[in-house]
Order: sequence, then C-alpha cells, then structure tokens
Amino acid sequence: MRDFPGIAAGASLGDALKNAPLDTLENRILLGHALQLSRIQLITQSERLLTDDEAVRLTALYRRRLQGEPIAYIVGEREFFGLAMAVTPDVLIPRPDTELLVELALERLPQQGKALDMGTGSGAIAVAIAHTRPDADMTALDVSEGALKVAASNAQRHGAKVRFLRSDWYSALTGAVREFDLIVSNPPYIVAGDAHLAQGDLRFEPIGALTDHADGLSALRTIIDGAAGYLKNGGWLLMEHGYDQAEAVRELLARGGFTDVQSWNDLAGIARVSGGKIAI
Repeated sequence: MRDFPGIAAGASLGDALKNAPLDTLENRILLGHALQLSRIQLITQSERLLTDDEAVRLTALYRRRLQGEPIAYIVGEREFFGLAMAVTPDVLIPRPDTELLVELALERLPQQGKALDMGTGSGAIAVAIAHTRPDADMTALDVSEGALKVAASNAQRHGAKVRFLRSDWYSALTGAVREFDLIVSNPPYIVAGDAHLAQGDLRFEPIGALTDHADGLSALRTIIDGAAGYLKNGGWLLMEHGYDQAEAVRELLARGGFTDVQSWNDLAGIARVSGGKIAI
C-alpha cells in the first residue's frame, strides 16, 4: 500500500477529491459512498467541510482500496445492464463483458419463454433478463448459499421474478426435463494456476466462481453434456468463456449435438460467448 496519511478533518469536499490518492472516478465513488451524496451533491457542496467522523470513515475506505480491495466490495454494489447490483465477497463482481450474454439471451428468449441461469452468483444475469422481460419464467441456480442470498436480494430490489434453487449444476432440477427455451451461464473458466488469479480484483473474489481448478473447460463440459435433458427442441445454450476458449467450446457444442454453433465478440473484439441450438 502506498504511503497515505489520511484525509484531514476540516478539509473541503473539493480539496478531498483533489488530494485523495486514487483516480478521479474512484475518489468520487468513495467520497459519495462515505457521505451518502450523489455526484451532483458532491459538486454543489464542494465547499462543505469534512467532520472528524467523516474524515475517519473516508480514510478507512481509501486504505481498503489502496490494499487492493475492489471498489465494488467496498461500496457494496456494481452497475450491470443499467441496474445497481448488490455484491459481497460471496459473489463475482459483474463485468460489462457479460452484458453481451444478456443481450444474446434476450434476442433468443420467446414470449412467455422459460430460461435457466446456471451458477448465478450475484444474480446479475437472471435479474437483468427477468427485469427486461417480465413475461419470462426465470430460474437461477447456484451451489453457494451466500451467493443465493445476494441474488435474491437483487431480484427483490428490482422487482424481478426469479426462482432461485441451491444446486450443483443440474442436480436440483427434478421434474424439469426439456422444459427450458434457453440456458445461460457464466461458469468458472479460468485455468488452475493462472497468474491472473493472484492479481488485481480477482485476489478478493470467490475462487470457486473463477476457476474450475482444472483445464478451465470442465464446468463448460458439464453444462453442455447435461443441456439436452433440459432444453426444449430448438432451445438455445449460451455460455461466457475465456478469451482463448471459443474454438474449444464450439467443438464441445458440436460434439454435444448442437446446431447453429457460433461465437460472439464483446466490445473489445474478443470472442466472449459461444452457443448453439439443440435438436432433439
């Protein structure tokens, strides 16, 4: 952690923003969070002086960030698909890249359709789909009780109708044979031992949601191998994966009997999602 003496009581909000140790955006986020002020309020109240308690609280937040803790965990939320999603260390922090998966799902989900989100984590994908398409029948699974609590709170916060089940992949789907029009998933796909797991925000996120502790494809294989038993004829399976896994995932889909197999690029031009239709 870089040397940081702290924020002084009596400093104005404007000075606190200018002299804080992070970039302007992160400074603004932490200051707004500590004082419960909007961006506009920070501007209009720039001459306001920090109290002792506010200076102590703000200094503590900066020190957490300087130690590497993700901003999303510090403030307790991250925006995803235009919705503020609560996050805790029980769940991955939603990334903008994953919005591609939601967009593709919405394009393929029929009216009154039934969709399944596997390994839902914060519920970001399921909640975004259900919020955008209130006609949909949305089910979301996760093996983590902590994650399911976060996901349920996000669904309630946004009035999204989602049924949450604790499940090790398909294990809890009794009686759900071939009932879904769509399955989506952002499973753990980082290869065991990848150096990125010890860097940046990933150091603080749940390891089991990041890596399969194997070749990075085992969770994807499990999802593909079981999907035919739960998808309706012509139903789509869409999965996020690593930057270099698109070809391998397409091969797994083709071997699994999927048609129209393809990959889609994220905003950076990286093949981020692959999927296909099932013919039974």
